[in-house]
Amino acid sequence: MEVRQDWLSAAPHEGFEQMRLKSRPKEPSPSLARAGPNFYSTVKQQDYSASVWLRRKDKLEHSQQRCIVIFALVCCFAILVALIFSAVDIMGEDEDGLSEKNCQNNCRVVLVENIPEGINYSDSAPSHLSLFQGWMNLLNMAEKSVDIVSSQWDLNHTHPFACQGQRLFEKLLELASRNIEIKLMSDIHHIDSKVLSDLKTKGAEVLYMNMSAYKEGRLQSSFWIVDKQHVYIGSASLDWRALGQMKELGVIVYNCSCLVLDLQRIFALYSSLKHKSKIPSNWSKRLYGVYDTQNKLTLQLNETKAEAFVSNSPKQFCPKDRVFDIDAIYNVIDDAQQFVYIAVMDYLPIVIDTNAKRYWPYLDGKIREVLALRSIKVRLLISFSKDTDPLTFNFVSSLKAICTEVPSCSLKVKFFDLEEESVCFLKEQKNSSFPKLNRNKYVVTDGAAYIGNFDWVGNAFTQNAGAGLVINQADSGNSTSIIKQLKAVFERDWYSHYAKSLPPTKIPNCLNHKLNKAASNKTAMSNVN
Repeated sequence: MEVRQDWLSAAPHEGFEQMRLKSRPKEPSPSLARAGPNFYSTVKQQDYSASVWLRRKDKLEHSQQRCIVIFALVCCFAILVALIFSAVDIMGEDEDGLSEKNCQNNCRVVLVENIPEGINYSDSAPSHLSLFQGWMNLLNMAEKSVDIVSSQWDLNHTHPFACQGQRLFEKLLELASRNIEIKLMSDIHHIDSKVLSDLKTKGAEVLYMNMSAYKEGRLQSSFWIVDKQHVYIGSASLDWRALGQMKELGVIVYNCSCLVLDLQRIFALYSSLKHKSKIPSNWSKRLYGVYDTQNKLTLQLNETKAEAFVSNSPKQFCPKDRVFDIDAIYNVIDDAQQFVYIAVMDYLPIVIDTNAKRYWPYLDGKIREVLALRSIKVRLLISFSKDTDPLTFNFVSSLKAICTEVPSCSLKVKFFDLEEESVCFLKEQKNSSFPKLNRNKYVVTDGAAYIGNFDWVGNAFTQNAGAGLVINQADSGNSTSIIKQLKAVFERDWYSHYAKSLPPTKIPNCLNHKLNKAASNKTAMSNVN
């Protein structure tokens, strides 16, 4: 019993000691104790690197956000500026402060013609201010500016009939030397023109437009703007032949800044293209048309109430509200109630593309519509020369066929021949010269007129740059009416011995020329049949 008690008394003590030893924490091994400081240092360095990276990241993100904000502000500013300028455009303000509200619309208009030497009409035939005198009047009136668009620049020539061109050139040089602002718009094909070079040397600004870069065409526009008040538009360009050898017609409108406001935008459109290789998809609002067929300029012309607007070609050069020349001619013909008189140098309703010809129906088709559906009297006066395309006669025959067996259909066509006159006159004068041509380009009806730069040839309207002026006058019987005056010019030419119903022969008959000339001087003009 004593042995068991000793064991029982010793066993608990031993068990507790073992348990106490097992539950005591273990001492770290010598290797772990040595690695402790290095591990802590490493972790601390990693924490520092991470904090540096995070700070840099925050700065980068902050910088990017600032760039985005600045870029957004710049974009907003650009949009605001664009809207401001757009709003200015919408107001229609010109750089000189000219607008629809303060422009002049009480205007005076005159016809100007160049009748070549040796061309004679009857004593009762109407005559008008010469083209040369009309142009000189404009230059003599110039005090601030002269803007000219021309398809030719050949004034300083040695030909005996070139003296008027030389005088005009000298006047332009004088104006340039007096610091009058002169802007000249030319086709790039005339970049070597000595006339333009000399004017540029005197201070004129010369602008070149490369039409071949857009439509494989040419610049055929011919108009003037003087002092932002006076306008010329017509068939004649700055060529000595236009003042000597060619029969030309145009109009000068004085004190008509409302008309200038619109025509000036065509000049500005040409100027905007001088450095461009393609036509812009969107035009500036400053180039939009001011007046059109639905919103015509209301004005007084020679104390007679009238409406007017200007048109443009080709179609790609017509920004918003600008009337295409074809539509302008349609507008004039559609308003006709009694007659349509057409005078052009060439009539050839075809388009030639890459050596292929195709029918161009627009103007030819409009004549057929008028004849067949409206019973309007049509007279077509076409210039004749040795270069007249034989297809012209075929198209004329086709037009005449429309009226076969139709009593209400009235079409007559004549050819205006000055070549026979030229050759016979030269034989009498024993002098050499260029052939004379009738280069008129207009349409006149009982209530309206269109005066432009193009003959009725398809390629002219589709490829070339040109401009036109439409005038409507309800009281066309008034003696001051420009419509009445233009109608009288057509009738003078129609009844002259130069107008022939059949295609003239290309071999001049000087004997017949003398007989016709004598007869014409004794015959008074009458109304068109």
